[in-house]
Amino acid sequence: MHAIFSLLAENQVLLLFILVGAGMALGHLKIRGIGLGAAAVLFIAIAVSAWGLTYGAELKVAHDIGVLGLALFAFAIGVNSGPNFFHMMRTAGGPILGMLAVLIAAGGAAYAVGSALGMEVPLIAGTFAGAITNTPALASAGAASGQPDLATVGYSISYLFGVIGMLVFAQLALNYGKRDKDTPSPIANRTIRVERDDRPAIADLQRVLGTSLQFSRLRRGEVGPITTPMPTDVLYRDDLITVVGPQEDLDKAIAELGHGSSHSLLADRRYLDFRRITVSDPKLAGHQIHELNLEEKFSATVSRVRRGDVDMVGTPDLVLQLGDRVRVVAPTSKMKGISKYFGDSARGLSDINPIALGLGMALGILIGETPIMLPGGSTFSIGAAAGTLIVGLVMGKIGRIGKVVTAIPYTACQVLSEFGLLVFLAYAGTAAGGQIANAFTGGSWWKIFVLGVVVTTIVGAGIYIVMRWVFKLGGTRTAGVLGGTQTQPAVLAYANTRTNTDPRVALGYAMVYPMAMIAKILIAQILGGL
Repeated sequence: MHAIFSLLAENQVLLLFILVGAGMALGHLKIRGIGLGAAAVLFIAIAVSAWGLTYGAELKVAHDIGVLGLALFAFAIGVNSGPNFFHMMRTAGGPILGMLAVLIAAGGAAYAVGSALGMEVPLIAGTFAGAITNTPALASAGAASGQPDLATVGYSISYLFGVIGMLVFAQLALNYGKRDKDTPSPIANRTIRVERDDRPAIADLQRVLGTSLQFSRLRRGEVGPITTPMPTDVLYRDDLITVVGPQEDLDKAIAELGHGSSHSLLADRRYLDFRRITVSDPKLAGHQIHELNLEEKFSATVSRVRRGDVDMVGTPDLVLQLGDRVRVVAPTSKMKGISKYFGDSARGLSDINPIALGLGMALGILIGETPIMLPGGSTFSIGAAAGTLIVGLVMGKIGRIGKVVTAIPYTACQVLSEFGLLVFLAYAGTAAGGQIANAFTGGSWWKIFVLGVVVTTIVGAGIYIVMRWVFKLGGTRTAGVLGGTQTQPAVLAYANTRTNTDPRVALGYAMVYPMAMIAKILIAQILGGL
């Protein structure tokens, strides 16, 4: 074993990938549907590095490699969250502020209880990061305190209850979620027979019914050709019109126009066809659907957009990203040209957009390292994780600047974020090394555990109470909010498993995740710098 550990100590790249591979092999093992996931890499790295010390070998992944992994993870998360983040900030300000208040209270309690227990500041900050299961917060705590190894010890011991404790609160939310009345309507389509004589225009109906609906097909009478409806088209009595959108909005459209028809225009593909097409041409990425002028160019319309595993209505203001799968309704003869126009290549799913990646990462790291003045003349910096996350959010929201696409395909972002996280966890685990053994043998482990339980309980109970009784959110959505506040994929996966992937879980998760990530990084930064 001595020869093996000596080899690993001399070859950090080999060590890194052994830790990633072995860690994820363990992370994929599940008990009652729950596994450690990426966090297993952290624990494997701690165990292997501690084991190596018994043979006199110091196994460490370099600090700069860890920073690279963390920055990649935060930037990719930001780019993916950007399109929804600023919208959520406008529409869910109350719950987000409530979540921030709970996290700040938990941070204050961590410092008070940790100080009362006689714990060092780096250990308090690391324990806080572990109790809220946030690895970027661990990096900020370690950087601010100047003792990342001690911070990682606190993180490692408090992390496990951070996951388990939040799963308990998620289950409590799901228990009362069985009585929820906010079940969202799935996206569907319906052919409607018009029974109005006032000849309403499509554009006027769009204003009345809202932009959540799309008009995708129109037939005049029983046997006429099927065409793509234009905003200027008017509807006559007995016209058949196909509408796409949430079921509850479709019901409003039916009540507004006439009655649901037994004829389906989707079944007749002689005149109009529909196809899922991949957006892989960079010239289209970052543009809103209405900017493409598909009606004028191809007499076509986009009825739905699939991004990752989520279906969205193809509203005119929806910004397209590389890798999106658009459902286009158009004349059958023009489908080939439309496919060529969008690109329809798998390249759109995997293009990492090196220009956006390189410049965005560089700008984020510069912002993260810029000193910020505090009262009294002291300074602090938000760190590479917070800087790249902020830049990623902005770039994901903008989509493009002139001819430069600032977004990265959803699939590519998922790969970058997962790889970056695994690299950072391997670094963080080896940085702890023998310190974890010292924590147990030195008698400080119980202090870390107690503080971790306090912080996790404050966050879990606080979010549960605030979301259920202050903002009256349903239990299913609250379970997602708990996972998003904890920035913990295991909680999200658990809630999805228990609800058969109810979309309200993902909505609650996405509603608070970006702000929770930023808040926890900053709170850990402040704790570590005290």
